[in-house]
Amino acid sequence: MKINSEKMRNIFRIFLLSVFSVSLSSCVNWIMEAPSFTLRGIALQPLSLTEMNILLDLDVQNTNSFNLTLKSFNYKVYLRDEEIGSGSLEKELLIASASTTKIQAPVGAKFKDLNTIMKVVLTDGDLPYKIEGNAEVKTILGSTRFPFTKEGRINWKN
Repeated sequence: MKINSEKMRNIFRIFLLSVFSVSLSSCVNWIMEAPSFTLRGIALQPLSLTEMNILLDLDVQNTNSFNLTLKSFNYKVYLRDEEIGSGSLEKELLIASASTTKIQAPVGAKFKDLNTIMKVVLTDGDLPYKIEGNAEVKTILGSTRFPFTKEGRINWKN
């Protein structure tokens, strides 16, 4: 049984294209800088007598020369080393090249979990925070997932 030479060339081209695609997507970590996250503010939204939503005002900075799409973003939030809740973004977000995009990230929390934090907020406006989690970013070169941790202090009273 003879294989047509044109068919063989097409199979070889498809194979090379597949190898190139896999190689390119695995190199995305070498080419892309992960976006950075900075907490700018915290807003409280009561949902019921026992639950509240905390909205984190975040700046997402993309230092790359190409756009990024934040496909998933899952996180836990700590104030004064106490976990106050966790959350995730509901939809994909475009982060333009060489720019900062402001986002609001919801955190579900129960009032009983915030008892200590509320005492701190009322007495001391300068709070140490930590946000940690995982993000998945899509680029023109492919997708990558990375862990992140951001620590700092936020002045609650300003």
